[in-house]
Amino acid sequence: MRLLLTSDTHLPKRAKRLPARLLDELLRVDVVFHAGDWVDTATLDLLESRSCRLVGVYGNNDGPALRARLPETAYADLDGVRFGVVHETGPARGRENRCAARFPGVDVLVFGHSHIPWDTTAPTGLRLLNPGSPTDRRRQPHCTYMTATVAGGRLTEVELHRLPRR
Repeated sequence: MRLLLTSDTHLPKRAKRLPARLLDELLRVDVVFHAGDWVDTATLDLLESRSCRLVGVYGNNDGPALRARLPETAYADLDGVRFGVVHETGPARGRENRCAARFPGVDVLVFGHSHIPWDTTAPTGLRLLNPGSPTDRRRQPHCTYMTATVAGGRLTEVELHRLPRR
């Protein structure tokens, strides 16, 4: 099962549209995760219409229309791998232990907010993934998103994709 992980799209404030490479990935994945800060409902509508399955949450920049359609935290079990999705996880310092305590039944936590790609594992085995942002690199050298595979009850082939500068 192929996955696409994205967050912090901030459309149309940070970009007019999602990058073509990200949209092309939708044709090759089974599940899309979006960890919040969509900003507009059109992006949610687009991903819902082009995804086989979408697992998304709202972020701190998402207004009432998005909050009415999305949860603050979402969960999905994919081939025995338990995923959690949330927008904010707090400061980087102590993140692994804090998230392991907050999400004890989860194998992989997808999160956003910082726009900083992140891939670590807590002492409990919880894998924490932040795909960055495909539209707003902030202080990062590139806009980014991630892909991964779930096979045989394991998460494999986690890859950070860097997008060309606009």
